[in-house]
Amino acid sequence: MTGERQIGRGQTRHFGRDLMRFSVFLNARTTAADQDRQLILDLVDHAKKAEDLGFDAIFLPDHHFTGYMPVASDAMMFAAYLAGQLKKVHFGFSVTSVPLHSPVRFAERVNILDQLTEGRLLVGVGSGTTPEEMIGFGVNYKEASAIAEANLAIAEKLWAKQIDDAPIEFENGPYKGKVLQRIAPAMYGKRHARLMPVAMKEASARRAAEHGWPAFIPAFTPPNIGGTEPLKHVTKYFTAYRAMLEAAGHDEAIVADALSWTTHTYQCVHIAESDDQAREELEIILRAYQAAVDREKYYNDAAERDAANHKTDDTPMALTEDWIATWCLHGSPKTVADHLAPYAELGIGNVLCGTTTGPLDPQRLEWANRTLDLLARDVMPQFKSAQ
Repeated sequence: MTGERQIGRGQTRHFGRDLMRFSVFLNARTTAADQDRQLILDLVDHAKKAEDLGFDAIFLPDHHFTGYMPVASDAMMFAAYLAGQLKKVHFGFSVTSVPLHSPVRFAERVNILDQLTEGRLLVGVGSGTTPEEMIGFGVNYKEASAIAEANLAIAEKLWAKQIDDAPIEFENGPYKGKVLQRIAPAMYGKRHARLMPVAMKEASARRAAEHGWPAFIPAFTPPNIGGTEPLKHVTKYFTAYRAMLEAAGHDEAIVADALSWTTHTYQCVHIAESDDQAREELEIILRAYQAAVDREKYYNDAAERDAANHKTDDTPMALTEDWIATWCLHGSPKTVADHLAPYAELGIGNVLCGTTTGPLDPQRLEWANRTLDLLARDVMPQFKSAQ
């Protein structure tokens, strides 16, 4: 379906579909243990506000041991708590570090959330990015990708197992077991909850396409985790994924659903009444964010002293134009809408907005709530179907 939209003032664009979803990524930090409680309370309120304003989903990361989203040490537990209060939004994970999860527990917990959310679940999956987290769970960082692949294959067998089928026995990295009966509870629908691979490697993009799942579309190409031409990278990865999806033989409804949730992520979305105000405040946010990251660096470096856990990716500092261009969406509502228009034309279905980036003090929370208000009032309607 094709829609015609007014983007900004006096400018008409034609979209390949007449809907773009907007989701909120809860990605705040604390800098001390005594801040964790307030962070949890503030994030609950922020999520409720997002649902009230018409956002489509709440996404959570999966991280451990640092001040980066302390409640994301069990993101599925936090999502289950939110699911008891939020009845319209979907819930997503960006992304679950699969090597850190027993395949049995992963399959069980996904089914529980699938039931609690009545199918409103999107489970991002990846191999993880942080050696410090791998060490804490007894996983070798260099083996993480292989462990993730095997864990997902095991989970698929577990989801498919009927009670009278032969036992499923597995051994993968630190995980070993034998399942005799079935995964309980059962999945909510005919298929288990949608997984969302990152469509960077061909194998991951193909997994999403062949299953009819959405995907996360990267805005960079490793080893450089940044750059000033994000749309070029998004176009490359999205085009490849979409071609695989459309060639996979799914019915139109499955393809449309997958594309509607195919996601482009901004780690920091910040909107103000003017571009100058938004940029000035963004730099304040990013300075605090970078200071928090720098405080965590000592422990990251300690984890990487072991050659088996050494990273090769190069992440630029947050205040560089490479980082801002790749990971930030900022400006007045008109500037933000103009920026998003080519992504809508490309066919991106879901914009994931990190609205709480950095330490979440009262000023930061006020700005985050204002961003939600301006997105909902002045930006989102330009990308939605007329009701």
